[in-house]
Amino acid sequence: MNAPATPRPSVLQQNLKEKGALYAAYISSFANGGIFIATDREFRLGDDVYLLLSLPDDAVKHPIAGKVGWVNPAGAGHRSQGIGVVFPKDPKCEELKARIENELGTWLGSDRPTQTI
Repeated sequence: MNAPATPRPSVLQQNLKEKGALYAAYISSFANGGIFIATDREFRLGDDVYLLLSLPDDAVKHPIAGKVGWVNPAGAGHRSQGIGVVFPKDPKCEELKARIENELGTWLGSDRPTQTI
């Protein structure tokens, strides 16, 4: 008897073209960093997600095999419907997190509203 197939992770893309968009989407409260993805697709906490992330002024698409760490349902205040993708603990994502936080600099301590938790 064959074991049930493991569902394939959803593939999403996020193209952040300016620093303000990066600020609004970055989730610094996740230990390894994370990013908000606006989507009306259904997700549950812990779902596997494969993300291709583009940062401002960077032609590289950064592949991230993350997990859903936050779900924002439709109609939840000023925030868009979507998910927070947790970056995995690996050297490439640690470098990506450092790069994002360096890019955002003092914006990280801002009280400007974001799309995240």
